[in-house]
Amino acid sequence: MNLQGYSVIRSSKAARVAAILTAIALLVLVAAPWWAGRADMRLMGELFLYLSLATLWNLMAGYAGLVSVGQQAYVGFGGYMLFALTMLCGLNPLVAIAAAGVLGALISIPVAVLIFRLRGAYFAIGTWVIAEVFRLSFAQISALGGGSGSSLPVAIVKSLASGRAMREALSYWLALGAAVLVVTAVYLFLRSRQGLALTAIRDNELAAGSLGIDIWRTKFIVYVITSAFTAMIGALIFLQKLRISPDAAFSVNDWTAFVIFIVVIGGIGTIEGPIIGTLVFFALRETLADLGTTYLIVLGVVAIVVMLKAPKGIWGVIRSRYDLQLFPLGYRVKHIGQSKEN
Repeated sequence: MNLQGYSVIRSSKAARVAAILTAIALLVLVAAPWWAGRADMRLMGELFLYLSLATLWNLMAGYAGLVSVGQQAYVGFGGYMLFALTMLCGLNPLVAIAAAGVLGALISIPVAVLIFRLRGAYFAIGTWVIAEVFRLSFAQISALGGGSGSSLPVAIVKSLASGRAMREALSYWLALGAAVLVVTAVYLFLRSRQGLALTAIRDNELAAGSLGIDIWRTKFIVYVITSAFTAMIGALIFLQKLRISPDAAFSVNDWTAFVIFIVVIGGIGTIEGPIIGTLVFFALRETLADLGTTYLIVLGVVAIVVMLKAPKGIWGVIRSRYDLQLFPLGYRVKHIGQSKEN
């Protein structure tokens, strides 16, 4: 749109270059089964799944203001639905993953109606309590192993593919596809009218409400969508692990604390932040994991330093210094080759 030398744009040169590099990187990653070893593929698959969880948590906390410390509820729920639907209902694992997402959305509706009555720290504690209820509930189901858990039968594992190499490649592709799907879906959602409303709520909830935005409904939609995707990611996680137990499925450290760490150091409220945070987290984990408990101390120190020196995260520092947007969401006013945020 041009008006007296001005134009309103949404993309940027950096975003276009990033899109080309991302497409090339995806082609290389898709071909990983032909150039990477099994250990490397498993590590990258785990990285993609953590990226998905971090992106979803960031959508809730960074945009909707729903700071949950109980998202492990839906990770564990999705994992248990995979086992239940394949072992007890005879569904194909791939169908069970999609069904886990649908069931995750359905179970999140009454949960949202309940915990949306809470605000701030009470909401965060409420989500953790819900996760504990889920954990204790699944620990009572003897058909799924009770408190000791259960392993996925060999016949179900072989139904994915006949050979081990093909099964590992399929598991890797599913994790990569999940990460691409989640990041793309969140990006498109934030560029939609609902996303614009969500951004307004994040910036000023009172002003957004005065403009006619249904705050409760918008947050409710975000919570249900996030829960559905998180349940699907949980199913993928335990399809890789091939074994599930209540403590592993509903671990607050593995599926919430580490995810919050990723988002905080990367940059909350941005799409780029979880991507950078995931890379930093895995670099630290692979470098320091042999140090035992010292590794967790180092993670805590890194988080504290980043929060003190760069409250907006690593990407926040980069964006403010170089005015970069790899995933442009807002509009920019451009005049004679120069641009500024509108």
